[in-house]
Amino acid sequence: MTSKVAEETLGYEQARDELIEVVRRLEAGGTTLEESLALWERGEELAKVCRRWLDGARARLDAALAGEEAAGEEPGE
Repeated sequence: MTSKVAEETLGYEQARDELIEVVRRLEAGGTTLEESLALWERGEELAKVCRRWLDGARARLDAALAGEEAAGEEPGE
């Protein structure tokens, strides 16, 4: 499995693509129980990485929109 440092350096697209591959392998079957569990755990880690990226993107969008709204207001409104 990948270390925590390596997970933090994964970009969204890299994590998403690896997650897709993990899901594909799990759905295809033919792996041992141990391999399946390891794949499942890796998938969970990758999903968390993706979620952090998406949450960060949402926060940036919300901040940008809030800044635009604040800039658009006239003083005294």
